[in-house]
Amino acid sequence: MSEHVSPPLVLVPENAPFSADQRSWLSGYFAALLGPAVEGATALAPGDMAGGPKLADNDDAPWHDPSLPITERMEMAKARPEPQKLMAAMAQQDCGQCGYNCADYANAIFLKSEARLNLCQPGGKETLRMLKKLDEEFGTGDAAAPAAAAGEAAADKAADLGPLGFCRENPVEAIFLGRRRLNEPGGEKETWHVEFDLRDTPISYEAGDSLGLFPANAPALADAVIAELGARPERVIGGKTLRDRLIADYSLGAAPDGLYQLLSLLTSGEARRKAKALSAGEDPDGDAAYLDVLGALHKFPGARPDAEVFLEALDELQPRLYSISSSPKMDAGKVSLTVDAVRYNHRSRLRLGVASTHLGERMPEQTRAKIYLQKAHGFGLPKDLATDVIMCGPGTGIAPFRAFLRERAATQAPGRNWLFYGHQRQASDFFYKDELTRMRDDKVLTRLSLAWSRDGTEKTYVQDRMRENGADLWKWLEGGAHFYVCGDAKRMAKDVERAIIDVAAQHGGKSPDEAVAYLGALKKAGRYQADVY
Repeated sequence: MSEHVSPPLVLVPENAPFSADQRSWLSGYFAALLGPAVEGATALAPGDMAGGPKLADNDDAPWHDPSLPITERMEMAKARPEPQKLMAAMAQQDCGQCGYNCADYANAIFLKSEARLNLCQPGGKETLRMLKKLDEEFGTGDAAAPAAAAGEAAADKAADLGPLGFCRENPVEAIFLGRRRLNEPGGEKETWHVEFDLRDTPISYEAGDSLGLFPANAPALADAVIAELGARPERVIGGKTLRDRLIADYSLGAAPDGLYQLLSLLTSGEARRKAKALSAGEDPDGDAAYLDVLGALHKFPGARPDAEVFLEALDELQPRLYSISSSPKMDAGKVSLTVDAVRYNHRSRLRLGVASTHLGERMPEQTRAKIYLQKAHGFGLPKDLATDVIMCGPGTGIAPFRAFLRERAATQAPGRNWLFYGHQRQASDFFYKDELTRMRDDKVLTRLSLAWSRDGTEKTYVQDRMRENGADLWKWLEGGAHFYVCGDAKRMAKDVERAIIDVAAQHGGKSPDEAVAYLGALKKAGRYQADVY
């Protein structure tokens, strides 16, 4: 008689954000941890852990709103299980820069398959500090230690095997084809249309996806930091010169807490007190928001660490994500982005956006750059080509909607297309003007509603145009149109949501509560989608 062997317990579902090896190890770990309680257990449903806390998910997350400050999000989650508290600390944008969505990143941290707490770029320091605080509160138990060690090993293995060109851990090199200026003279901003050649890469994409780019710091900034340290640029650290490391490997933007901690050890008195306060997230002189790495060195001129120790106190230079502004059906073999080159002055120093100025001025044409494709999280054109589409994207928020329109033109989609676009001045800031005008003439773009905030005595924004066209907007929505917004998460996107609520109340005859519920229903049905940053 053959011996009956029970099937292996599966406590982590296949759709959880882990590799097969990670799922197998985690299932075994939880089975051993939970013991007899899991006899006969089956796969966990998303959001559940047998005998343990409820995992985070987007469907039961009232804090999942990028316009809410982190203090409010944490207050809303204070009575929730640990994974959901971790999620509340995220920036709530589901932007994909961390390689996950917010819920999956939180679950990966909780389950110890992700050891990196600094991946939420939009959340910045406040997210990192909160994640560290939460991790210290409930992530240091004896049982968690072996889980962390094994989980990190599995994560390292998974990273090595990540799909080439489709994850931040395994980028590919693509040729930078070039750039062209989108602003006309007189514009206050500098915006570029940039293109990469994908023909020798495994990358394929859809309209709505984003492209990850690994930038480099401005050499002049790296040289200034080296001079301030009093170090030799050619000194070799970890197989590369100090200069090369500062250009390619480390962030020279917002000074990290670890740098202030290091500087506090190298000074004394009032300077030491301020450095310690800054490392704890305080702002003793009201300048913390403007202190980059060079600024921190300037602030504490008596503290000069050894170059190798200094590098250990810095954050790694993270990739940046940009919404793709091209369609694979119309722009075969290449991908384009729409990028504002960020420059501003602070205390007589010119400050530069790392990736944006790298793309806008420093990267020579025909050179190779490391890139990867980030698939969209619930942001894409409707499957039914006859569905009407309403798009709202001021400034560089037009990027995915240029892709959408090119896609709709290439597929000859019969659905109508309405674009709300705005910027400061029509004469200088009408991006892709000729192209959009041609699409309107060709009936691809059914309606084009424009808003210019600096052309008149009163500022006009896209949400104002939505209200002005509220009757027609309501008819489109009631007819089944999908609504899309791309742009600033904390202000513009929230103003657009408010405009939809107002339109539902005024033209749909809904009460305030019903109008809010109407927007919620659009989101739940996938008919309101946002690509925010």
